[in-house]
Amino acid sequence: MKNFLLLTVLAVISVSAVAQGDKPASPKMTTENALVKVTYGAPYKKGRDIFGGLVPFGQVWRTGANEATEIVVKKDVSFGGKPLKAGTYILFTIPTKTDWTVIINGQLGQWGAYDYDKSKAKNVLEVKVPSSSANTSLEQFTITAKDAGLELAWDKTVVLIPIK
Repeated sequence: MKNFLLLTVLAVISVSAVAQGDKPASPKMTTENALVKVTYGAPYKKGRDIFGGLVPFGQVWRTGANEATEIVVKKDVSFGGKPLKAGTYILFTIPTKTDWTVIINGQLGQWGAYDYDKSKAKNVLEVKVPSSSANTSLEQFTITAKDAGLELAWDKTVVLIPIK
């Protein structure tokens, strides 16, 4: 009986240690500054063509992986040059080769952008921002809250959404 109990405990510890070593395919990340807090799924490139491939040009993207990206605006701001009231929203984008349409939507709790057509009546604002090319490829999608705004970067594409 003691041997069985010992083996059971060792098996549980082994399984737990292996499970903790697993890296999620798209870990949940958070970035924050004095104006905004963003929570998103951060997928990896894994050798794939990203913009114009995995993320088609001209189509609504959840701007990350898994659940739609959530943005908490801590106080009234200028978002991409347009006024945005404090609150919790969903962040969608429509990438193209030269610019991105950034969409702030008021329908919380969405999974990806699958039901975007049903919720687009709840869009609070849309702005266009230019995209630029980076010299090196970034493996993991990142959103970084900077003093100048939100920087979205993946593969060789970088987008800055000004927030004041």
